[in-house]
Amino acid sequence: MTTQPTTSATNQVTLDTDVVVIGAGPVGLTLANLLGVRGHRATVLEARAELIDYPRGVGLDDESIRTLRTAGLWERIEQFTVPHHVVRLVNGRGQVLATNDPQTQEFGFPRKHGFNQPVVDRELAAGLDRFPGTELRFGHRVVGIEDRGDHVRVTAERVGPDGATEIVEVTGRYVVGCEGGGSFTRKWMGVEFEGKSPSTRWVVVDVENDPIGSPNVYLGADPKRPYVTIGLPQGIRRWEFMLHDDEPTELVEDRAFMNRLLERFVPDPDALQIINQRTFTHHGRVATSFRQGNVLIAGDAAHLMPVWLGQGWNSGMRDATNLAWKLSAVLRGDAEDALLDTYTTERHKHAADMIEVNMAAGSIMKMKPLGGWIRDRVATALNVVPTWKSYFTELRFKPMPRYAEGVVVDQVTLEPGRARPGLRGGRLAPLVDSAGETSPVGLQFIQPRVNTAEGRDVLLDDVTGDWWALATWGTDPTAFLSAADLALVQRHDIRLLAFVPETQREWAEKQYADAPVPVTVVGDTSGALKRWFDVRACGLVVLRPDHFVAAAALNQQAPQALAAVAAAGSLRTDAAAPADTPAPTPADTPAEMGALA
Repeated sequence: MTTQPTTSATNQVTLDTDVVVIGAGPVGLTLANLLGVRGHRATVLEARAELIDYPRGVGLDDESIRTLRTAGLWERIEQFTVPHHVVRLVNGRGQVLATNDPQTQEFGFPRKHGFNQPVVDRELAAGLDRFPGTELRFGHRVVGIEDRGDHVRVTAERVGPDGATEIVEVTGRYVVGCEGGGSFTRKWMGVEFEGKSPSTRWVVVDVENDPIGSPNVYLGADPKRPYVTIGLPQGIRRWEFMLHDDEPTELVEDRAFMNRLLERFVPDPDALQIINQRTFTHHGRVATSFRQGNVLIAGDAAHLMPVWLGQGWNSGMRDATNLAWKLSAVLRGDAEDALLDTYTTERHKHAADMIEVNMAAGSIMKMKPLGGWIRDRVATALNVVPTWKSYFTELRFKPMPRYAEGVVVDQVTLEPGRARPGLRGGRLAPLVDSAGETSPVGLQFIQPRVNTAEGRDVLLDDVTGDWWALATWGTDPTAFLSAADLALVQRHDIRLLAFVPETQREWAEKQYADAPVPVTVVGDTSGALKRWFDVRACGLVVLRPDHFVAAAALNQQAPQALAAVAAAGSLRTDAAAPADTPAPTPADTPAEMGALA
């Protein structure tokens, strides 16, 4: 599949691929894996000689696990995580002001995990070996990008074995810059990088053979010196300390100074085996656009996230998840190029909202004595009220991604491209009082365990797959679809599902066996799917490849909902067969599919 490299007399190498990914951080590696799973080629260019070997990110969300499972890597990565990572905000006296310990598993996994980033990154890199035509090239520093309309040419410099500089040119349909905050790609695009970069410096210290053993996270809002201490997998303990303005950065190289910071926590700081130590400042910035022509950016290249809520790594995963299926749809010939414009539309707002929440969390951490005194008393009062206490415990302050514009359809009007959160109006009025006034469109769909004819007690994503799906509650999803609608379903490999109570599954399998296109009957064993539809004013959902709800409607509105999704997603409606690359079904996706066997 890969065009063989050719070397010219002028020491120049030329390569060709589908997508050029610049940067072998977690976002670039994940994006390349997601493209590979869907049958596309990617060439990852990394300026460094090897992956970064020190821990950076420490928090992994359930949303990211869904992405890693889609990439077929979660089974290999899970061993490097700690599920149910509890975060406690404490003051200078050690009093717990707030506890973050969400118990929900609506997306199939515990909400928060601690993880060890270097070993996870290595698994992401190793995952690329599964895909013919995909490769990771170290020591390639990108120095030029040229968008030629129908493709992009990327120029990189590489020092060869003989010490001579080698010019490597890679052509691809698209380029995605994932090379971090100093992104060459973003600067080439010429977009603004808006936000703040506080001057406050922090020193981070990672040690092996955790001398404390507490498995969770403490955010120390101590007015004298804010700190963080974190238990990580594989026996690693992390501390982070704020440096005062009168303390030079060079001071952290003095072991005696570091020992004074650590002696509050351990009896013998001099015996600690430090494996990583560095200083950093927190940034809160977001690019004004994530796309220019055939060139896009993702992760830290698109937005810099303060570390407080562990969302830098996860925000990058959300970018890769959102962008990968859209690139795939365009490369397959399923969608027009305009689909890629929805990437900025959908991801920019949530990234900006997450930055604001993180900046606010940092302000709470760094309060001076008077502000800290007021904060402590307010927190104590709020903890007495169950509703406010759960606001922190269940992570409700964290903005979940909700796409109000993009590949979404308004539930009331079925207008493509926009989705209001409210439901008042039209035929939905009789359902709103019992179902609630909030539309599920633009939100992630739940992932309970279910039964099918092929598997028992499997996660729903294993059944829906990683492409489009149309699901109804309690009825045949083809009942209201015309021949033209069914042609569109087949054109875009839309999987049709009937969600039914487990008690009705065998009946439904027989009843729908002669449907005009295949219908997968899903047995709701826990009642989670029934409860979901019971409090939403719909009987049908169209799920995007990233498991977000593109449309929700009454069953009889299936044709209108399907047509609106096609319009919102710039999907081609011609009768031609899809492009060379077929959409994978759950059975042939290289994910952990053993449960379906």
